[in-house]
Amino acid sequence: MSGSRRAAVCGMPIAHSLSPVIHTAGYAAAGLLDWTYDAVACDAAGLPGLLDGLDEQWRGLSLTMPLKEAALGVAASASPVAVAVGAANTLVRGPDGSWHADNTDVPGMVRVLQDAGLTGGTSPPPTFTVLGGGGTARAALAAAARCGAVEVTVVTRRPEAVAELTPAADAVGVKLAGVTWADAAGAFAADAVISTVPKGVADHLSAAVDWQPGTVLFDVLYDPWPTPLASAAAARGVRIVSGLDLLLAQAIGQFEQFTGVPAPEAAMREALVAAAQVR
Repeated sequence: MSGSRRAAVCGMPIAHSLSPVIHTAGYAAAGLLDWTYDAVACDAAGLPGLLDGLDEQWRGLSLTMPLKEAALGVAASASPVAVAVGAANTLVRGPDGSWHADNTDVPGMVRVLQDAGLTGGTSPPPTFTVLGGGGTARAALAAAARCGAVEVTVVTRRPEAVAELTPAADAVGVKLAGVTWADAAGAFAADAVISTVPKGVADHLSAAVDWQPGTVLFDVLYDPWPTPLASAAAARGVRIVSGLDLLLAQAIGQFEQFTGVPAPEAAMREALVAAAQVR
């Protein structure tokens, strides 16, 4: 067992996670037969103790709710993007045993948006609308900045949420324009709309939005899928990106950081799609 390597996804609840499916398929396709990937239930208070109990076999952890903010407090170092958005979804163990925090959600978001046809470096710069004000919304702001946005319209249910997002917006170099939830339907005239709100919250907007040609809708949910919002957008010819697309994209970044080898993307995608279909 001395040559074995281990990784896992941690959070609470965690039984629903499809990350083990993605990473395990990647290990098999890459010939990493001594690697295993598990799911570990852990809350924020338990994260320091969990890390202290991991031996030298452990190479990395994928983090989901409620650990993304807590990860920055337990890591010895962190990437600039993780610091900017105040959240990390990845912990990588260094040669000295210390943990480095990163956020692969942000480059994952950029990748799926670009795959959907959103290109950066345009003039005028691309316009973005983000629904929600939590940790995923902060990652969306960073993704928008990397895609060339200079201002992002943020639609929140809590008025104070815009102020809470401002430090992350300042860190990544975008301005915020706040819109109340009551006026959400009028904020969809953008090159990209990223919905980060929980299941059911945006359902009523499916019948209220006047979709614009060329818009990309990125709904970070994937269970259930399609959401009413995604279905309505697709019916109007809008390009759709789902949470499954993001789950794969962020996992690819983690896989490569954990293992040090290129991710076998096709095998990982195939395993994810198959697992999602049987849910």
